[in-house]
Amino acid sequence: MTDTRRCPNPKVVVTRELADTLMDRMEALFDTRNNRADAKLTRAELAAAMADCDVLVPTVTDDIDAELIAGAGDRLKLIANYGAGVNHIDLKAARARGIIVTNTPGVLTEDTADMTMALILSVPRRLAEGEKLVRSGQWKGWSPGGMLGHRIGGKALGIVGMGRIGQAVALRARAFGLTIHYHNRQRLPAVREAQLAATFHDSLDAMLAAVDIVTIHTPLNPDSRNLIDARRIALMRPHVYLINAARGGIVDEAALVEALEAGRLAGAGLDVWAHEPAIDPRLLALPNVVMLPHMGSATLEGRMASGERVIQNIRMWADGHRPPDQVLDGWI
Repeated sequence: MTDTRRCPNPKVVVTRELADTLMDRMEALFDTRNNRADAKLTRAELAAAMADCDVLVPTVTDDIDAELIAGAGDRLKLIANYGAGVNHIDLKAARARGIIVTNTPGVLTEDTADMTMALILSVPRRLAEGEKLVRSGQWKGWSPGGMLGHRIGGKALGIVGMGRIGQAVALRARAFGLTIHYHNRQRLPAVREAQLAATFHDSLDAMLAAVDIVTIHTPLNPDSRNLIDARRIALMRPHVYLINAARGGIVDEAALVEALEAGRLAGAGLDVWAHEPAIDPRLLALPNVVMLPHMGSATLEGRMASGERVIQNIRMWADGHRPPDQVLDGWI
């Protein structure tokens, strides 16, 4: 579909520093203001940018809420998000103002799945604890009872959200001998289930009570916020490990801490946090939690691919076409 309302040289504001080649390319293609200092924009700076640009390129660290969107200038018609998740953008408010929102789906799938698999291995095998022991200089050498963990082969993996990333994790997990269980809004086609050797659970509660490791791969939106709350954590057996490389707000962090401290969960692998970059100090004190700084998608290849998708979306919109990655709702 072609729109006659073209914008041949849009004014673009990018809120965070991208790779030099991406920033140079955007400056060559558009009237672009890059944030080469990579200092997070204040709310006032973000509001000023949105009042005087055609395209905003935010990241997950920018909270584009209804108030900011309401105060945006009439020329702002595209929010081209750098990343797949859009829970930091008020989609309803954007639609009400006639602002198109795009994202960059798919390009970070393999990177995030790799990191998830690393966490699935790291927590039961106590890799982070072992690394700290060696660095501390207190390791006394091998012993039959030293640093005993648990094997993952033969265990049941429960995947919450079986989209692109969930399926990529399932493929990796099968190679390590895990059996695959999943809960999703919609059941996968039978052919895909067979390819993944995956068992569908229409009840999330029932799946959580039946598996040994839980990994989360659903977007954060009003329906999924605190999806894994105190009640659902209590359904998991004490030997279960919880992995979250999706969004921190999906897990009730306080309830998770309480369960870990009480020994009602065996451990956790976390790459995302409820109040990033702040982390509950109680989690920092727990040896059975592997903690990462939201780096699941942090590869040079992935970052470059995300930037190219942003550029593609802007160019299509500027030429009067519907951008290929337009977000139509909060589930991606």
